[in-house]
Amino acid sequence: MKKILLPAIAMLTLNSFAQDGIRLHRYPFAKKEEVKDTYFGKTIEDPYRWLEDDNSALTANWVLEQNGMTNDYLGKIPFRDKINLELKRLWNYVRYANPIKAGEYYFYYKNDGLQNQSILYIQKGLSGEPRVFIDPNKLNEEGTSSLGSVNFSKNQKYCALSVSGAGSDWQDILVMTVENGKFLSDTIRYSKFSGVSWKGDEGFYYSGYDKPKKESEKYSAKTEFQKIFYHQIGTPQSSDLLIYEDREHPLRYKGCSLSEDERFLMLSLSEGTDGSELQFRDLKNPNQKEFQILCKGFSLNQEFVDMHNQQFIVYSNWRAPKYQLLLIDPNKPDEKNWKVLVPEKASKLESVSRVGNQLFCNYLENACSKVDVYDLKGQLIRTIDLPGLGTASGFGGRETDDHTFYTYTSYNTPPVIYHYDLKSGKSTIFKNTSVAMDLSSTVVTQLWFKSKDGTKVPMFVYHRADIDLKKGPHPVFLYGYGGFNISLTPSFSIPMSYFVQKGGIYVSVSLRGGGEFGEEWHKAGMLENKQNVFDDFIGAAEYLIKQGITTKDQLAIHGRSNGGLLVGACMTQRPDLFKVALPGVGVLDMLRYHKFTVGWGWAVEYGSSDQEKDFNYLLKYSPLHQVKSGVDYPATLITTADHDDRVVPAHSFKFAATLQEKNPQQKPMLIRIETQAGHGAGKSTSKQINEWADIMTFVFHHLNMDGFK
Repeated sequence: MKKILLPAIAMLTLNSFAQDGIRLHRYPFAKKEEVKDTYFGKTIEDPYRWLEDDNSALTANWVLEQNGMTNDYLGKIPFRDKINLELKRLWNYVRYANPIKAGEYYFYYKNDGLQNQSILYIQKGLSGEPRVFIDPNKLNEEGTSSLGSVNFSKNQKYCALSVSGAGSDWQDILVMTVENGKFLSDTIRYSKFSGVSWKGDEGFYYSGYDKPKKESEKYSAKTEFQKIFYHQIGTPQSSDLLIYEDREHPLRYKGCSLSEDERFLMLSLSEGTDGSELQFRDLKNPNQKEFQILCKGFSLNQEFVDMHNQQFIVYSNWRAPKYQLLLIDPNKPDEKNWKVLVPEKASKLESVSRVGNQLFCNYLENACSKVDVYDLKGQLIRTIDLPGLGTASGFGGRETDDHTFYTYTSYNTPPVIYHYDLKSGKSTIFKNTSVAMDLSSTVVTQLWFKSKDGTKVPMFVYHRADIDLKKGPHPVFLYGYGGFNISLTPSFSIPMSYFVQKGGIYVSVSLRGGGEFGEEWHKAGMLENKQNVFDDFIGAAEYLIKQGITTKDQLAIHGRSNGGLLVGACMTQRPDLFKVALPGVGVLDMLRYHKFTVGWGWAVEYGSSDQEKDFNYLLKYSPLHQVKSGVDYPATLITTADHDDRVVPAHSFKFAATLQEKNPQQKPMLIRIETQAGHGAGKSTSKQINEWADIMTFVFHHLNMDGFK
């Protein structure tokens, strides 16, 4: 690939527009540079590459002006403040997360309503008096530091906490004493995508990186050479023991965990977001100095669950595209000796955990949870009775526990935490959630339609009970993801319920590329099959219009990350089909995504422009490269954040600049850039409310929704 950089040419000159009654005089100036790349004999222009430099003063000024313009535009919509106040009122409810049992202690997160970050509490026993263990809101004044994983040492003497700043994937690992909540001097820096696995109370294993060459570039530079370390409590990070590295494969993810009896150290390797390899090391065998392969990679997805009778329980799609549980003897790890513990079913096995002597197998039946409980011989004990079409999660614990907790939620059901007794199988409500809206007057249904190639695809439809779908049309908020084997299942959302309360219909589509129906469903929407995902989403929109549920003038589409790619691809392929497009933190430059931070890990899902075959299909749908001059695209509000080091904001910057250049007199093409925030995890409550208020203001305005005209 060859890059040619010539002096800057041509300013972007724009006339004012007022197609929706709001006049914007001109988009912020964005210089164009003659930057060209050659891919397999084809020249591709990239005039806004300078926006990839998120440390430059020029980019910073462009961001400032874009935010100013977007804020000015939204400020002219008369009900913006009203929506913000209403969302703030609705968001102000007490919410909890599943308790974590650690010896005689229970830990749980609680948010009183509008706290920027949930507080971690500790109490002794189920009826003990809770006290604050750590309040992340006090880690910085803006409330933008958030907690990630929380891991307790063997005898609950210490707790290791992962702390992220401003939503970045980079984390520091801090250590506290459980008894008095005091911080130790132990601090691990430059960790990312890492768990913490304790060995007794003496120390822990973790995944880390070398210190970035330039601190200022750590949010955009490619992240390479992840390693496994062991940290001894009371020693500096510089003394940490290197357990595993692979200098020949700099772009592999590496993670490790100890079996509960601390005999086996498990190593998980992957070359991206799909496919893995499992290795193990017997720490009680002095002759085993190196890791040994248990499940060879990288054609399968496989995870270590636990040990039973000195055999590994492994979650795998080996000969089972909808996944199963295997038993593998470490003394005879060859594939021919593998035994099936819980066989594949018609529904996808989404996740597995062990508590006590029971295995909790969470299946997906048409993208909704069904939890079967098995004994360690693979015999079904019972199926947990769940309230309806929704999602159950949790089921954590240890081999010595006799109970566990799980959370149930759906589109019209705020999270409810249940205490589950292993012996009786009885579920009792542990923590309920109450919100300031009448959700009993809403319904959730599932509809099926045929995509372009005839594949049947489901969608969840959430609306008020007094709204007859057959007597439309109605405003619709259409959401999708469709990638990375990730399953979209029903969950509660204040913004979506707010949209529904105002008379709209929320629709979530179970697109191919996701994990709802197993590995075949996933593969049908990845690599050269990615167009199927866009066809499914377009097919959903066409179905909703054909059924009279909505019209193209009452249809908004939304997606984040890979879902941002989905929205970008669909709005450029079918601009006539949607009124509003909301690509959030999207992967929008499909030719260069793999050159930033951990983008290389997505090549197993998307393919890479470094390969001619992949380049040819990537170019066909890459949103940045499919923007055409003079096309009447939907009113667009792009959202991103300045500390997003997962999908760097350059994707959104370049897409916005291109839309504004090529369609200066059409519908508004705006971008909203959040500050001190990242890809989404850990975003403060106040920032979430403000962002969603702006999104809903934009949507209600352009869909001309009743009550906000």
